[in-house]
Parts: sequence; C-alpha cells; structure tokens
Amino acid sequence: MLNSELTGPEGVLLGHRTIAEIGRQILPVSPQNYEVWLTYLTHASPDLRQAVDKLIASGKPISSDDMEQIYERFFSTTHLSTQVMETGTRIAHEIADALDALKRAGATTERYGATLNVAADSLQNSTIDGDALKRLINVLASATTEMSKQNSTLSHKLAQSSQEMEKLRTSLRQARAEALTDALTGIANRKLFDETLRLRKEEADTERTELALLLGDIDHFKSFNDTWGHQTGDQVIRFVASALTKFALPDHLVARYGGEEFAVIMPRTSLRDAGRIADQIRSAIEAKRLVRRSTNETIGAVTVSFGAAIYVPGETVGTLISRADECLYMSKRSGRNRVTLETQLPPIPASSAA
Repeated sequence: MLNSELTGPEGVLLGHRTIAEIGRQILPVSPQNYEVWLTYLTHASPDLRQAVDKLIASGKPISSDDMEQIYERFFSTTHLSTQVMETGTRIAHEIADALDALKRAGATTERYGATLNVAADSLQNSTIDGDALKRLINVLASATTEMSKQNSTLSHKLAQSSQEMEKLRTSLRQARAEALTDALTGIANRKLFDETLRLRKEEADTERTELALLLGDIDHFKSFNDTWGHQTGDQVIRFVASALTKFALPDHLVARYGGEEFAVIMPRTSLRDAGRIADQIRSAIEAKRLVRRSTNETIGAVTVSFGAAIYVPGETVGTLISRADECLYMSKRSGRNRVTLETQLPPIPASSAA
C-alpha cells in the first residue's frame, strides 16, 4: 500500500470512503473491519479483494463472522502475535503452578528430615520404653506416608505441566505454520518467502554458494478468471502451486508471491539448473488439460511464464527480486509460456549504465 494514498487530502478521502463502505455493509466500525476495507479499497491485496468480492457477489449481507474470517485469513501475523501472548501467559501459569508444587514438596521434605532427626536422637536413648517406641514408629509411619503422598502429588503435577506445555508448544508451532502458509494453496506465503530469501542470502554470503531465484506468473489469468469465475481460477492457482512443488528440489522453497505470481528460492543452484527446472515445470503445466470441477467442462491448457536470476554476492534481496522480475516480464513481452534467464536479457546501453 503506497504511503501517498494515506496522507494529505487523498488519505482523508480514502478514510471517509472506508468508513462509508463499512456503514453501507451495516458492519461495526472496528479497527479490524477498517483494516480489511482499507486494504480492499486500495487494492493492496488482490487475494483479499477477491475474497470480499465473492462475499458481495453471493447477494447475502456480509456478517461480522465473515469479516472475522477474512481478517484472520489475511492478517494472520496479528493472529499469531495474539496467540503467542496467550500461550505465553498460559505457560507462565503452568510454570508458577509447578514451582508452587515444588515449594510445597520442599516444605514436606524439610519436615520429614526433622522428624527423622528427632527419631534418631530418641533411638540413641537406651532408656526408651516400649510405649515410646510404638509412638515413635507411628510418627515415622505417618511422616513417611505424608512424604510418599506429597511425592506422588508432585510427580502427577509435573507430568500434567509437562503435557500441557507440550500442547502449548504444538499450538504455537501450528499457529506459526498457519501464519506462514498461503491459505489457498498450502505453500509458503509472501512473509515466509521474505524471511527465507533473507536467510538464504546470508547463507550464500557466508558459505559462498550459489542462490537462484525463480519467479513465475500465470499467463492471461485475469481474462481466464473473468471467463470461468473465481472458483475455477482458484483451482488453476492450486494446480500451478502443485506443479511447482512437484519439480522443486527438497531444499527449495515454493511460495505464492501474490495473486497469480509464484516464486521458488533455489539455494546451491546454478542459473542453468534453475532454468532447466523452470522449463520442466512450464512443460508439465502446458501439457495438462484442466477440467472445471463444477461442470466437468474442459477449460484447456494453462501456461506460465518464468524469469530466473542468480544472486550476486553483496547485493540486496530487492535487487535480486527486481532482476528476476525483469526476466519474467521479458518472457511476457516475448510471447509468454517461456523461461527467460538473466543472461538472455539484452545488454544495458553504456549511457544507461553510467
């Protein structure tokens, strides 16, 4: 979202439009709803806009539950932060309970030790009679029973705490996975792409290994979507994601870059190998004849254009992405359904390079 859209007279007008749209839909003017409709009106997220358009097209009033689902789906990082805080609080309670149980056990152990000391002193007295010995044995038996009971309670509590904390850790792992996964395709989302590319860049700099970046875009997707509808469009996006995942190597990261665009981060991969893998993916996608699930109509072939660039040590990830993007659009301009490597780009004129 451009900052210029949110400042000055244009920003005020956009704010009014956002509030007006929330009112028109008869929804509460909450911060979450404001963020959803602001993103919708600025076209900042094509996927969010498509999801909201689908709700509008249904002809039914958009409910608060609908808005909550949209917000959780597209602003999952916030959802993750909330879950992290809630889980942290629950873990803190579990630790406090466990420490309290340990403290009680310590007090019981201390009393038991004192009882044993008294018993030892009494037994050293050779004049102890039978009744006194019985009382001493009863005291020891009672203290031992209390100690055993406390140990059992402590073991049970620690086992419960351990199980609960493992559940909480699993919950956090799942929340993070959801926050970093594209809901439609199940592959990595843009956030995970950004994190991984940064880490792979650092790895390439440290280990002096190659790092290739592949960007792909479904050809004529807008007209395809307009012809067959968003549900079939979603089917095509899932199919392309599946093809990318099938041909990518185990340590490659396949991500949905945005809308109908995809990316593959390829560590320890040369530009030539990146191009070869991209062409395998392109050919497999082109060869497939898709059928519309709702009607069993054949919707024909889908094609994808690709661009690939290789990381230059020391450059920013933004520069690498820009070069891969330039290759992708060269494929688009050259007729689509092809792979362009950065070595195939026309040389930059000397006057432009200066």
